[in-house]
Amino acid sequence: METIPYDKRSGKIWFNGELVDWKNAKVHLLNHGLHYASCVFEGERVYDGEIFKLEEHTDRLFHSAKRMGIAMPYNKKEINSACQEIITVQKIKNGYVRPVVWRGSEMMAISAQKNKIHVAIASWEWGSYFDPKLKLKGIRLKTSSWRRPSPNSVPWDTKAAGLYMICTLSKHDAESKGYTDALMLDHEGNIAEATGANIFFKDKDGSLHTPTPDSFLDGITRRCVIGIAKSKGIKVVERKIKPEEMSVFSGCFLTGTAAEITPVSQIDKFNFTVCEVIKGLSQSYQDLVRKKVAA
Repeated sequence: METIPYDKRSGKIWFNGELVDWKNAKVHLLNHGLHYASCVFEGERVYDGEIFKLEEHTDRLFHSAKRMGIAMPYNKKEINSACQEIITVQKIKNGYVRPVVWRGSEMMAISAQKNKIHVAIASWEWGSYFDPKLKLKGIRLKTSSWRRPSPNSVPWDTKAAGLYMICTLSKHDAESKGYTDALMLDHEGNIAEATGANIFFKDKDGSLHTPTPDSFLDGITRRCVIGIAKSKGIKVVERKIKPEEMSVFSGCFLTGTAAEITPVSQIDKFNFTVCEVIKGLSQSYQDLVRKKVAA
């Protein structure tokens, strides 16, 4: 399906405290965020006109900025208000919100102590991250040759732009070979996550297994799904998982703000079933985000 390029869309973007025309939300070519990845961001879903887990996302945005040495020019209340304002202005019913924070153009070198901090928030109507037809039968993943970096080499617990470079490389490689996404291993060779989502496996006894997030993001959706599973009496085990263990799992799914709950039918030579447990978790998650049940 053809989509409008993101620089050709209409409406407003919240940009450094002001609403500006979408086409005028511009930055200079020589900004530190572009050249040195001095940039953090968030991805938030809008359901029925409300942002799901807005405060948690804003908390993580501020955590990411702090870890990157970026002093936020606005407080959390102001960012929350700006996010609410932009979805109202854009008349977003079911969509996405993208806050982004970056260093400007005052200095162009590794050091950027004097660079102005810029903040923008855009929002647009957006459906499923993966093809809805594929989500029904499960998507296919290929294990990437790239690995999540060692936790002492990067600010791994942030949504910082530079951390996604290997994700793009991995996803492009997987797509070129007919897969939908890639499975990322950690620096020790354990299963970590997909390129933009956390991963869960179901064993023959119905328990869920998910990698310990000690070198990659502990997703907000991941935590929600763990809570839903436990409320259903499903055992959740967070542990190191070796790739060869996939042979004993019967089910698999991804979780993320964009991915929501997406079943996986295959990873490399391993096949999985889109079972009732996964379908039930997905329905319960949709009920939660649309406030059909209490959070």
